[in-house]
Amino acid sequence: MTKPDKKTETLCGIHSVTEAFRAGKRKIVEVFTVRDNPSKRLQYLISQAEKNRVPVSVVDSEKMEKLAKTSHHQDIAARVSSFQFASLTDVINASDGSGNRRVLLLDGIVDPHNLGAIIRTAVCAGVDGIILPKDRSSSPTPTVSRISAGALEHVLMAQITNMAGAIKVLKDEGFWVTGLDAFASRSLYDIDMTGPVALVIGGEEKGIRPLVKKSCDYIAAIPHSGIIDSMNASVAGAIAIYEVVRQQKKES
Repeated sequence: MTKPDKKTETLCGIHSVTEAFRAGKRKIVEVFTVRDNPSKRLQYLISQAEKNRVPVSVVDSEKMEKLAKTSHHQDIAARVSSFQFASLTDVINASDGSGNRRVLLLDGIVDPHNLGAIIRTAVCAGVDGIILPKDRSSSPTPTVSRISAGALEHVLMAQITNMAGAIKVLKDEGFWVTGLDAFASRSLYDIDMTGPVALVIGGEEKGIRPLVKKSCDYIAAIPHSGIIDSMNASVAGAIAIYEVVRQQKKES
C-alpha cells in the first residue's frame, strides 16, 4: 500500500471507480479490494487497474470501511487525484454543436445526496456544464461521486465566487436564464427554453437567493397540486432539465 498523498481522495463503489477509469480525468493512484476471489464486476476493475499499471491492494473489511468512510463501498475503492474544476469560460463554450446549449447553476445545494442526484440527471440529459458557488454549497466529494453513480467523473463543473456575476456573463454570451421558484406565478411550461439556456436551481430550504433571482430573465414554478409547498431540489431539477431537453429536441 503506497503512502497517501494530501492531493488525493478515495472514491468507492463499483460505479464511481468504473467511471473514473472510463472518464480518464483523474490520475488513479491505487485500487483497494476486499475479496481475494472477486465478482466479475470487481475483477473487471482489477484488470483495468493492472492494465494501467495501478497497484491493487487487498484489505480487510474494517480497513476498507476506514478508507471509504462508509459501509456502502461494494468491496472496491480507488485513491485518485482530487476533482478538477473547469473555468466558467470552459462551461460556457462547451456545446454539442447544435446551438441548444444547456448550463445548470446550483445556488445553495448543500445536501450531497441532492447534488449527486442532480449531477446524475444532468449528465444523462446532456447538460453541457454545471456552475456551483464556492460558499454555501456542497462540493464534488467522493460521496457525491458515489451518489451520482459515477456521473461526477464525466461532468464539466465550474466553481465561482459570484453567482449573479456568472449569470451576467452567461447573458452576455447569449444565454436566457430561468430560475426555479415553487411560488412563482409563471409556469415552467410557459417559458421558451430553446437556444442557449441556463437553468438555476435553488437550495433545499431557502431556494434561490434574492440577488441571484433578480439576475434571472424568468422565474418559473413547476405546477403542483398545492397539497405540499414544494418538491425535493433534485426532483425539481430533473423535471426542469428534461423540460429544457424536450423543448430543444422538439425545436431541432
